[in-house]
Amino acid sequence: MLTRDLFSLQGRTALVTGGSRGIGRMIAEGFLAQGARVYISARKAAACDLAASELSRHGHCVSLPYDVSTVAGCQALTAAYAQHETTLDILVNNAGAAWGEDFDAFPESGWDKVVDLNMKTPFFLTKALSEPLRAAAKERVGKIINIASTDGIALNPQENYSYVASKAGLIHLTRRMALRLAQDNIAVSAIAPGAFPSEMNRNARDRGDELSEHIPAKRIGTSEDIAGAAIFLASRAGDYVMGATLVVDGGVTHARAYR
Repeated sequence: MLTRDLFSLQGRTALVTGGSRGIGRMIAEGFLAQGARVYISARKAAACDLAASELSRHGHCVSLPYDVSTVAGCQALTAAYAQHETTLDILVNNAGAAWGEDFDAFPESGWDKVVDLNMKTPFFLTKALSEPLRAAAKERVGKIINIASTDGIALNPQENYSYVASKAGLIHLTRRMALRLAQDNIAVSAIAPGAFPSEMNRNARDRGDELSEHIPAKRIGTSEDIAGAAIFLASRAGDYVMGATLVVDGGVTHARAYR
């Protein structure tokens, strides 16, 4: 068995939503290091353009700044991508939002914003990009990676109702999408990250040392941790992984259950 190129992404194209910062940027940089041509999308054009410029030091990276929180936005991003490529090997559905508020005060806007972006968008963006995804899958297994969360598996004290619901739904949606898209030679999987430093997870960003005391691995996640998981799923190494959610959290989900 030849394993030299098992994790290579040479000759592959990837689109990472929410790719200008945080976990999305970590994954984009990892893909570039493995030889992929990478397109990143984010709602804020200036931030997306700057991130792509910085990431271009590692390889081919293009900014496609679009708001994918609506179906129209998903279709606009798809049209923009088609100006550059006719096939898409890897789609990372990473763009997301969070909302925390007391149960009695939790607003409808906090529900709709989070559920739409975290659960609705991955489905409709994948659907919009089905043509280039299927075209690439004629040559090798296509990949869709949904970024879920450990909050979709286990609970913490935060009152983040729409977030936990959306991420739990995304994990189950991943299974259903995988069952259908396997027919098209496309493998759908998910990653459930734990504590990684980002604008969305400010606790991990600003209080990493304190948070580490509650994690069996005794540290928060690094860019290598999340990029490695995504590279595995995106590469030949992950071709037989379909419908699974890879938990990357330093053991914290099991620790919650133990306590």
